[in-house]
Amino acid sequence: MALRINYNFQSEFTHVNILKTERNLNTSLERLATGYRINSAKDDAAGLFIADQLNLVAKALEQGSRNAQDGISAAQIAEASLSQIYGKLTDMYTKAEQAATDTNDATARLALQRDIQKLVDAIDRISNSAEFNGIKLLDGTFTDKVIHYGARADQTLSISINSARAKDLGAYVINGTGTTTNGADTVANVISGTDYEFATTETISIAGRTLTPTANEITDAKRIADWINGDNVLQELGIEATAKNQSVADITWTNIAIGSDDSVDIKFYVGSETTIDFTISYGSGETITLNDLVQKINSEASANGLNLTAKAENNKLVLETDGETVSVEITLTAGGTTGNTTDIELGQFIQGGSGRTLTDGSTGTASGIKVGDLTVLGPDTYSYDLTGVSGALGVTTATGSATLNNLNSLDVRTNANAELAMKVIDIAIKKVDTLRSTLGSIQINLQALIDNNDFSAVQTKEAESRIRNVDFAKEMSNFTKQQTLMQSGMAMLAQANQLPQLVLQLLR
Repeated sequence: MALRINYNFQSEFTHVNILKTERNLNTSLERLATGYRINSAKDDAAGLFIADQLNLVAKALEQGSRNAQDGISAAQIAEASLSQIYGKLTDMYTKAEQAATDTNDATARLALQRDIQKLVDAIDRISNSAEFNGIKLLDGTFTDKVIHYGARADQTLSISINSARAKDLGAYVINGTGTTTNGADTVANVISGTDYEFATTETISIAGRTLTPTANEITDAKRIADWINGDNVLQELGIEATAKNQSVADITWTNIAIGSDDSVDIKFYVGSETTIDFTISYGSGETITLNDLVQKINSEASANGLNLTAKAENNKLVLETDGETVSVEITLTAGGTTGNTTDIELGQFIQGGSGRTLTDGSTGTASGIKVGDLTVLGPDTYSYDLTGVSGALGVTTATGSATLNNLNSLDVRTNANAELAMKVIDIAIKKVDTLRSTLGSIQINLQALIDNNDFSAVQTKEAESRIRNVDFAKEMSNFTKQQTLMQSGMAMLAQANQLPQLVLQLLR
């Protein structure tokens, strides 16, 4: 064996290992004291980087949840205000309905108009006061607002809330008051080449949807309204249409005596078809009375399944349909006997027929057409093209965009205006309900994002914890091992330090 005094390898080797054990022991103590496996980058450089990134994501997810919760709070405030606006609108609707009844005199309708205006003012106050953190919610400025819900850049949700102010609530309207025409000819010839004919060469367009007839038709408000209401795309856009028609004869009724060798055929057309629906005939010597004509019109209309009713009102003939065009064609067949005169004024039979007279002595035909009123309403602006039929429908501008009738423009002082007001308010109610539904969807969406964020944050923290935090059972076992090594190392160092003294045995 080799014995040296100047260098004790065994002692140095043991000392180095003691230092290593001491370092490991200190590391274990630090981990057990702090609970972290990684207390500095030297403990696990890669692990530290990964754990810090996971920690960043977890904190960002938590902040995203708080952001989304703020979005929910804003939506809840807006929805609560819209609920109040809905209540005001329903009150306005019932008041407009009350005003639509002709048992109200002008004073009563004026009072209802004032009540409605007060409700409109209340809606404006509510929409202008709804805010979150100083940000207005219902005045139309809350558009494309970003909610950052995710842990990374650009993980956002955009929210917009349309205006609920009175000037922005209402309906976009095309309003046509059906017009009349007459001529000394058959109905087919009177309408030919005019706005009263919806020809196969013409097209009606509403919000980009088109209607082209398969055969030449009489311009008919009900036909157009049914097409609009039956179109799926227009239904999705919330566009709807109504039609009505009432023909009040221009001239007070006087009985018509048929000459001894004359005859009269009164032909009725209901709707868009150019074919006769039914004919009422009177022969020589008969007298056409208002009550008799009314009874025969109603009987024939019922027998033919037509939406046509006749009545005598203020000694005038009144014809009503569900919006279908009413056309009357009268043919007088005159005999040769003089003195047996039969004079027929078309204005006794249909609105707009004045000035068209059939006189005994010559066979002749006269026709009058009364088109129904058409109203088209939608919650948002839309384009239209009624070129070719706008004159008959009473629409002042053939093409363009529908006009907004807002809550400020409501007028219930006449029956017609009150009926229109009800339609406009109904559209406004639907728009408010749509806003509330949209806000509800936003809240559901944000809550789903919050739930996902919270779950992801928990899983991310767990992943970070597995990297960063110490396993106490494992670390305690390692600490015990290092402690034992330290004790044995110290004992062996003492033994190693005794080895150079063996040299003294050789020097004796």
